[in-house]
Amino acid sequence: MKLTRHLWLIVLMMLVVELTGMVKVEAAYPVSTDPMRVKQTYLDMIHIDQAWAAAGDFRTPIVVAVVDTGVDLVHPDLAGNLVEGVNLLQPSKKPIDDNGHGTNVAGIIAAAINNDKGIAGIAPNAKIMPIKALEADGTGGEAKLGEGIKYAVDHGAKIVVLSLGLNKYSEYMEGVVQYAEEHNVLLVAAVGNESTSVKYPAAYPTVLAVGGVSADKQLDPRSNFGPELDLVAPWNVYTTALGGGYQYQDGSSMSAPQVAGAAALVWGKYPGMSAYQVRAQLEQTAEGLAPGGWDPKTGYGLLRADLALTQPYKEDRFEPNDTIDQAAKLSIHTAVKATLSSAQDEDWYAIDAAYDGFIKLWLHNTDSSGIRVRFDSGETFIANSSNDGSQPFTVPVTKGRTYVQLQTVDRSRKAALSYSMQTGFDIYKDPYEDNDKQYKAFALPARSQTIRGTFDKKGDLDWFVLSLEHSGSMRLKLSVDTGRIDPMILFQKEGEKAITIDQAGDGGIEVSSQMDLLPGQYYIRVSNVKDYSEPITGEYTFDIDYTPKLIDPNEPNDKSYQATFAAMNSVYEGLFNKDDDVDWFEFQMSKDGLAQVNLTNIPTSRILYATLYDSSMKEQGFYRNEYGSDQLFIEKTLNAGAYYIKLQANQWFMSQLYRLKVGSYTLVSGFTDIEGHWAQDAISKLTEQGVISGYGNYRFAPNQPITRAEAAAVLTRALKLSKRKELRFSDMDASHWAYDYVAKAVQADIVDGYPNGTFEPDRTLTRMEMTQMLARSMNMTGKRRGNSPFSDVDDSYWGVGILKQMWADGWITGYPDSTFHPDEQATRAEFVTTLAKVMNR
Repeated sequence: MKLTRHLWLIVLMMLVVELTGMVKVEAAYPVSTDPMRVKQTYLDMIHIDQAWAAAGDFRTPIVVAVVDTGVDLVHPDLAGNLVEGVNLLQPSKKPIDDNGHGTNVAGIIAAAINNDKGIAGIAPNAKIMPIKALEADGTGGEAKLGEGIKYAVDHGAKIVVLSLGLNKYSEYMEGVVQYAEEHNVLLVAAVGNESTSVKYPAAYPTVLAVGGVSADKQLDPRSNFGPELDLVAPWNVYTTALGGGYQYQDGSSMSAPQVAGAAALVWGKYPGMSAYQVRAQLEQTAEGLAPGGWDPKTGYGLLRADLALTQPYKEDRFEPNDTIDQAAKLSIHTAVKATLSSAQDEDWYAIDAAYDGFIKLWLHNTDSSGIRVRFDSGETFIANSSNDGSQPFTVPVTKGRTYVQLQTVDRSRKAALSYSMQTGFDIYKDPYEDNDKQYKAFALPARSQTIRGTFDKKGDLDWFVLSLEHSGSMRLKLSVDTGRIDPMILFQKEGEKAITIDQAGDGGIEVSSQMDLLPGQYYIRVSNVKDYSEPITGEYTFDIDYTPKLIDPNEPNDKSYQATFAAMNSVYEGLFNKDDDVDWFEFQMSKDGLAQVNLTNIPTSRILYATLYDSSMKEQGFYRNEYGSDQLFIEKTLNAGAYYIKLQANQWFMSQLYRLKVGSYTLVSGFTDIEGHWAQDAISKLTEQGVISGYGNYRFAPNQPITRAEAAAVLTRALKLSKRKELRFSDMDASHWAYDYVAKAVQADIVDGYPNGTFEPDRTLTRMEMTQMLARSMNMTGKRRGNSPFSDVDDSYWGVGILKQMWADGWITGYPDSTFHPDEQATRAEFVTTLAKVMNR
């Protein structure tokens, strides 16, 4: 026989050992000589050669049940490694594979090694128990799946591999999983291939959930993930196929049997281990692919068959986790065991929640003194022998990380205390509850909106109601963020037959057609399909796209002679139901004045054009809003009479109503805000003389404080000052609008700056400064004799002399209570009124 390179190495090693007498040789190093081993690159990723070297003599057979589509019972690479199985679909027949999937799975685990045929299975000590529970098309139900697991447990299987899954939680299936756990049987399951939530049975805490990674050790984008994920293994394999052949296959279905094969190697080397210990050994020896330990995308990491067989098993794999900084990261859906070594030992765990909700913690130990469980929120519980672990401790949490501390209650304890712990999670109750019945439907506003909700309890249904006042069109869209929800919409107008929208499957998106609706009350029910009635950790997003078909109450007003009369200060609404639609309005100016036309609530995607006409249809102005603006404001002085406004949009719109409001104001000396004001006469007189002006928008703002620059400008014009002085103020150069006015007022010694070299032109004037400026314009210097005329000004006040003189000569008066308020701001009306007196002296 021709020796391969690997066999020469084995022979050489055996000779060296025999000659040195160092080690007694019992078995050859089983490097695969199978001709297609070179195509099994996934075996190199999990370091299978090193695992085989450490596995021992493979004398302990481990029965691995493959609950699947059956197995090719005569495949030359499998036939010698099969034990009796069962066909649950047709009990009178053998579990022959009529799909190929089960044969793919079996070959990964137990294809014969070194038989000069095909490939090498991971576990030379594994015996495959074929259990046919799936149809020829690869589909099946939970009843047959559960029956298959129980059959495997009852007929001697130590490992059950389940390369299949369902999105639905089931009490029945959970009971079957518990049955396997109680009989010390390890369940290994694929997570699924839909880029969504981990499927059941992989999602049950005691099942080893396996996802798939590509050759670069990145999670395959199709592999499911989430808090239940435990391990990942290579996604792509080369394995046995129907008819005695071989083929490339991929999926988490091909990842899970790799873990099952590695578990068989571990159990073969350490037959005294429990199912939990085998599971924990695979998890704690995995190659971490994410920082910080466990991760929802890759679990504890990549399967390392070599490390599982060479690294010692740790009863407490989470140590050191004695402080919050060392907290071991735990999934929110897992089952673990650990030990508190003494009273000084503390175990810290970090649990990440993807949503607001409630963390549940089942803790079991047999010690009467017990374990104190403290959450970082401050909530504390005691778990001891009186608590059998059947009831969880429940704590409300917000989305993000929660820390949990465990320590012995007996602070003098020296002996170790072991415990088992299981984590769980209940999602938050959405803000629309309680709306599980139609008569409890949550009332929604009649508009487009997005709703985010949950199914937080068994049989949860979410009812909503909309009361539509207008006809319109509506489209509904329901999406979910987990494959465990098969969304469904029920839509019903009150008193009419309901329609159901349920075309997508698990994790799909339900979208209605566009529905034309009449006014009325409409009920909407959002739910998971009936079979999926358990609480779900996940959210749905419900989009309601509603476009009302509004009615223009002013139609017909397409011609000037059909114009709608717009009373002053009343609001009129309208829309454009076609591109050439025109809306005419008429308003009446009872006297000369300022007309204001205010158009609001214009769609920001539209441009509105407004043309103003007089009674003879002569155009008075053309206006438009800026694109993106929802309003148009028009202001124009008009004589008394009738006027028309013609409105037209660049494109029709019916989803909202624009609003029109017309107002008119009497102009007094060109201002709209001085009619009836106590200073009206003074303002009018000085405006006519060109001494004062407004703000360019028909406003004088009589009650607004006057600034130092404005006061200097008014005084300069009033006194017709002509000489000017170059200014040296640090805050005012020649570009300032009031520079000339201030320069002339400074030259006339009416105003000056501050000791720090500034003028502060925009600072508001006080009543005292106003009085001083006017006094200086009349060359008054003030007087010292006599009492202060104002109760709030004493003789120590800096301007008291000026006030005495100005009051005595009748230029100023105070308030009725004999006060002057010298440091309050002077208004434009006060300044103008006082100045008018000075000018008429």
